[in-house]
Amino acid sequence: MGAILAVLFAVSVAAAAVNGRMEALTGAVVQSAQQAVALALGLAGVMALWLGLMKVAEEAGLVGLLARAARPLLRRLFPEVPPDHPAMGAMLMNLSANLLGLGNAATPFGLEAMRRLEELKPAPGPASDAQALFCAMNTASLQLVPATVIALRAAAGSRAPAEIIGATLLATSCSIVVAVAAAKGLRRLYPGPPAQGGPADRPPPSPPGGAGGGASPC
Repeated sequence: MGAILAVLFAVSVAAAAVNGRMEALTGAVVQSAQQAVALALGLAGVMALWLGLMKVAEEAGLVGLLARAARPLLRRLFPEVPPDHPAMGAMLMNLSANLLGLGNAATPFGLEAMRRLEELKPAPGPASDAQALFCAMNTASLQLVPATVIALRAAAGSRAPAEIIGATLLATSCSIVVAVAAAKGLRRLYPGPPAQGGPADRPPPSPPGGAGGGASPC
């Protein structure tokens, strides 16, 4: 990202120099910097309010309640993960925190979930199906309270910054359904190598009658 921004800045300066608009470029840079500071200060207050409310909800046990409600669904989505494994608990807490817009709280749970899922793999290597599915669900991030976007709209002067809750819930519901369907579909199209001791490692069945050519028991 730093390289991309550096290239964009260099191209902007070169284009302004060629067109003789360096003064306009300098004025735009100064104005954008002033607007960024004003936006950041306004955003800090609103973010503090929403994160404080979400922290109260977290301490009140709302995150844990959502995690318990989502446990049956995650058992069906992740049949290879034992229900009592720490990975299941970490995934539940991550998705519940994302649902409430607690990005700061969701990140450590997500990292812990990926670490625990790594322990379930028979050997180090590419991501397992469970890790790929969890990553897709975490990226889609079903959200009930988009605190960050609400704060951005409030800082920008929106008259009703929270009116996007319904639209955000609908959009993220669609995104997580697509993420799960894509992960499950790709798993069927491109199955991984069979586990050790699976059907691929078993010897082929003997022909009828056995190696000695005797009569078949059937």
